[in-house]
Amino acid sequence: MFRYMLVASAVLACAFGAATYNQEAGAYITKLGSDIQPEGNYNYQYETSNGIAAQESGIGGNHATGGFSWYSPEGELVQISYVADENGYQPQGALLPTPPPIPAAILKSLEYIRTHPQYVEQEYRRPALKKLFG
Repeated sequence: MFRYMLVASAVLACAFGAATYNQEAGAYITKLGSDIQPEGNYNYQYETSNGIAAQESGIGGNHATGGFSWYSPEGELVQISYVADENGYQPQGALLPTPPPIPAAILKSLEYIRTHPQYVEQEYRRPALKKLFG
C-alpha cells in the first residue's frame, strides 16, 4: 500500500510541476551593451530571448531618458518610454492609465473663481487699541 501512495505522490508532483512550469524562466540575454563615461554620461541596452527589452541614457544623477518593452500574455507589444529629470519620473505609453475628464460644472466653478478673486476685508482696529499696540 505504501508503494502505491509513493508512486501516486510522485505522479501528482510531476503533474503539478509540469502545470506550473514557466517557459519564460529559461529566457536568456540576446543583446547587452553599456557605456559609462568618466564625466557621468552613460547608456545601456539589453534584449532577452522572450522579447523583453530596455534602454536608457543620461547624465548620472541629473537626467535620464529611456524605455522598455515586453509582450503581454495576449501577445501584444507593450512599450513605455520615460524621462527622469528635475521634474521627476515621467512615463508615457498606451498602457498607462489616464485621468478622467474634468466635469463641466467643475470647470465652470474654477473659471468663476479665477475671474472673481476673493475679497479680503481690511482689518479694523479700534483707535484706542491702535495707540497701545501700534
